[in-house]
Amino acid sequence: MLDFLLGILSAGFVDNSLDTRKIDRNIELLKNHIWFKDIYEDEKYHRLFFVNRNVRQYLQSTMRVKRMIKKEKSQRVFLVFLNKQLKK
Repeated sequence: MLDFLLGILSAGFVDNSLDTRKIDRNIELLKNHIWFKDIYEDEKYHRLFFVNRNVRQYLQSTMRVKRMIKKEKSQRVFLVFLNKQLKK
């Protein structure tokens, strides 16, 4: 959660462009894990990975992605984040 907040705070000071290759590479890393693959293939969430700027910006962080791979708590935080993005 702290990582997410720091990402938002630093967004005002950093270039807001998205690195599509990095995002795609991080998604491929995550797709090697069943918990993510289930989310990615779920119709409810699948579109977010392509069109939602906030989700793509979240996945642009390699550090955040590695943390999601290692920690179940980070996985749950990511799922909560996705659900919030669905409501927007």
